[in-house]
Amino acid sequence: MTPALLAIACLLTITLGYIGLCAASPFGTCRKCRGFGFALTTDRKGSLKRGKHCRRCDGHGKRIRLGRWLYNRAARTYRAGTR
Repeated sequence: MTPALLAIACLLTITLGYIGLCAASPFGTCRKCRGFGFALTTDRKGSLKRGKHCRRCDGHGKRIRLGRWLYNRAARTYRAGTR
């Protein structure tokens, strides 16, 4: 197998895997709060306590994946154009 075909096969496998992941699980954990929905802070004693509400995921701990967001946008544009 030539290196170009091997690279194409690897990229195709990764792309199809990500498409399958977006179809099976459209929501992933928020990268900012790591799925907690809030930030963890420490008090002066060093013990953990609940911090501020996460603005990025609105406190849910889940965000829509980029691939699913792109698919939703394309589907919405297609539906709007075929009326």
